[in-house]
Amino acid sequence: MKYKLKGKKIAILVANGFEQSELEMPREALTDAGAVAHIVSPESEAVRGWSEGAVGDKFSIDMPLKKAKESDYDALLLPGCIMNPNNLRTLPQAVEFVRAFFDAGKPVAAICHGPQILIEADVVRERTVTSHPSIKKDLINAGANWVDDAVVVDQGLVTGRQPADIAAFNEKLVEEIGEGVHSGQRT
Repeated sequence: MKYKLKGKKIAILVANGFEQSELEMPREALTDAGAVAHIVSPESEAVRGWSEGAVGDKFSIDMPLKKAKESDYDALLLPGCIMNPNNLRTLPQAVEFVRAFFDAGKPVAAICHGPQILIEADVVRERTVTSHPSIKKDLINAGANWVDDAVVVDQGLVTGRQPADIAAFNEKLVEEIGEGVHSGQRT
């Protein structure tokens, strides 16, 4: 990957029940490019993933959501699975944290069911996105232009369909973060 992310700090926002591969593989791509990736969560000490249809591993929290500030990060990653975004979108503090990245024009990446919190943050209207097909209608109803591609980039917003598309997603994730603030990345 041509973009180097040395000195960049990325927030990975998750609640219990996130798709483990959608955290681990992008986090590895980010750290390989030189970034620091923090797990931010409403949980206090650890958060549990979901892997291959079963309860996954526990991951330590680097920053509790209640202390996290968008201004401390260069970008935001939103892994999916069904439980994780369902939990996050019911938390006003999580929704505001997500919206703050858009207000600042910073890159945001969401994969699989991750875009559900983008709907709640009201940041997908007139944006081109992809996601797991099961939330296609939700995104369209929120005003997004949904397409069935492995990865879609729209002015600093990176969206991916599913775990099988993580390699393409990671490439665009690193690229958009390397480019920095995007003037079109606004609420």
